[in-house]
Amino acid sequence: MPIEKLRWMVLASLMAALTAVGAYIHIPIGPVPIVLSTLFVILSGLLLGSRWGLASMGLYLLVGAIGIPVFAGGRGGFAHFFGPTGGYLFGYILASWITGFISERSPGLLVIDIFAVAVGSLAIYSLGVPWLKVVTQMSWTKTLIVGAVPFLIGDVMKATVAVVLARSVRPILKRQLMNE
Repeated sequence: MPIEKLRWMVLASLMAALTAVGAYIHIPIGPVPIVLSTLFVILSGLLLGSRWGLASMGLYLLVGAIGIPVFAGGRGGFAHFFGPTGGYLFGYILASWITGFISERSPGLLVIDIFAVAVGSLAIYSLGVPWLKVVTQMSWTKTLIVGAVPFLIGDVMKATVAVVLARSVRPILKRQLMNE
């Protein structure tokens, strides 16, 4: 196995682990808790790109599915994919991929990173909110009030942190990945 591929695998695993740590930092406010995980989901796309960002979130979900307690509140298991947060969890894969995909188009351009993070964050909601509605049978209005509104300010803050971190860490990663 080439050393470069191994380095990418390690970085993807690290982002999956950070996403798990972020899940432990949560505020249970209803069927969907506020978690720090989404910061690392978006950051994985910005730092690792679409391919390895998707791999990192796929690994995170796989580890959670087999029962390792990596989801919000230290929970794990396949059943979480069918509960109120299942759509948000699947949204992690889409968000990381789409954030990376957009960001890769113009690496280092601030406006593109901001756009990538915004679209990536919306991807989480685009899967999470409809799934929450189906699972809970709430009205659309109530679903939005419970499954989106409480997270908006925090997600803007996490998105800002993700962009700042990515712009700081990218040059370091680039140097490390270039050194063989």
